[in-house]
Amino acid sequence: MAQAQPLEGLTAIVTGAGRGLGRAEAVELARLGAAVVVNDFGQPGRDGSGEASAAPAEDVAAEIRAAGGRAVAHLGDIADFAQARALVQLAVDTYGQLDILVNNAGILRDRMVFSMSEDEWDSVIRVHLKGHFNTTHFAAAHWRARSKAAGGPVHGRIVNTSSEAFLAGSAGQPNYAAAKGGIVGLTTSTALALAKYGVTANAICPRARTRMTEDVFAGLGVPEEGRLDPLAPEHVSPLVGYLASPAAAHVNGQLLVVHGGMVAIAERPRIAAQFDTVKEAFTYEELDGLLTPYYAQRPPEETFAAAEVLGLKHG
Repeated sequence: MAQAQPLEGLTAIVTGAGRGLGRAEAVELARLGAAVVVNDFGQPGRDGSGEASAAPAEDVAAEIRAAGGRAVAHLGDIADFAQARALVQLAVDTYGQLDILVNNAGILRDRMVFSMSEDEWDSVIRVHLKGHFNTTHFAAAHWRARSKAAGGPVHGRIVNTSSEAFLAGSAGQPNYAAAKGGIVGLTTSTALALAKYGVTANAICPRARTRMTEDVFAGLGVPEEGRLDPLAPEHVSPLVGYLASPAAAHVNGQLLVVHGGMVAIAERPRIAAQFDTVKEAFTYEELDGLLTPYYAQRPPEETFAAAEVLGLKHG
């Protein structure tokens, strides 16, 4: 008798799944048995020959169905509140319920902070941070209602997408780093709020060569022929499948870095030092006497950013 797949009977949404990392995640969740709603913002158009072409999300959904899985496409903008509601509703209407939400959709508008336009800031925050909130809001409401109706916990999994740009600090990506930091805060808050309903929320920091990041990783070369690219999205998608599964029921509120055959668990911030006033309240002079010598002894490049994360690699 064949062993049941770990996500059999579950329904997943993957945003930004028309290409790259999202596509790999959608395909992997389907391979593990989930029915998948493949979201990507884009309409059908014309290919290079002038022939009609499907939207990327529809192509991925068709690929999953051709492999024997279940999938439908959603072409809406998850940064739009109403369209995010429609996305969750599509999953419920099509497959009966929602069990897994993978927030992957994003854009880049890289520029130094002194050169960045208001639109470049707003658009990245909108797609990444507001997009994560929108889908999380409607998925959370669905799971809360189901849990109350069932009188106990339900299977709910959120996998959010942060970035090493937040962990290490990325000088040319203030909008992206800020959005990805916000996503970690959203994740930990959601994890605490939904735990009693059986729902977990975790964030990953993936490193993958996709259309969005091709310029970022252009200098890292190409893989040897016949070998999987260390930056292939397929190095990331199995972790997403695991976090979506019943096996990960005790993994909640976590931040994991993943790429090239490696998964690293990021530790929460620790307090490096504490200073207490000898009076009722601090004065400028007392702080100067405590903090100035403390920071004079620390390397000037040592900030809250964890640049060492960029050196992580398999083996």
